[in-house]
Amino acid sequence: MLAVAGVALGLSLTACGGSGSDSASPSSTASSTATSTAQPGSSASASSSGQGATRTTPAGTAKKSGVSCTNQIDYAGDPRSNAEINSIGEQTGHCPAPEKGGKSSGTPKKSGVSCTNQIDYAGDPRSNAEINSIGEQTGHCPAPEKGGKPAGTPRKPGVSCTDQIDYAGDPRSNAEINSIGEDTGYCPPVQH
Repeated sequence: MLAVAGVALGLSLTACGGSGSDSASPSSTASSTATSTAQPGSSASASSSGQGATRTTPAGTAKKSGVSCTNQIDYAGDPRSNAEINSIGEQTGHCPAPEKGGKSSGTPKKSGVSCTNQIDYAGDPRSNAEINSIGEQTGHCPAPEKGGKPAGTPRKPGVSCTDQIDYAGDPRSNAEINSIGEDTGYCPPVQH
């Protein structure tokens, strides 16, 4: 009897709901039905706004205030960029679940060790920062790329290029010259 009274009450409220129509809308009827069929102690409920009980929450982990998703969750191997992942977190308030792309190519990155300290990238045309960034994002150090033989003199192990070659008059700083030597394994030709 209570359920029947609830349906009658729901329908009469819908008819007087200000829409100017005496017929119940489908969403009102669904709401009334949901209200009338809910049993005490059950988890079924309906919204008082007449929109039904279904509410969608974003998938993933709740984003911590002031912390980017990529600093909150390990996304190693996720094919999406950090910017895309963090943007989803900002827009939804939830960090998306990590996605796993196909098996990453390269050598698994050792925890706490940069790729350039783990693998010899001498002759690789990419910067150390780019190589290490790939390792951080994917969890795998990329295979070294060989871009033709670099110009210059092979760098002696343990000797900086500026101690090996006289760069007097070269407009570049010693740090830049030595960095090129470290990155490529070759001391660059002197520039004038």
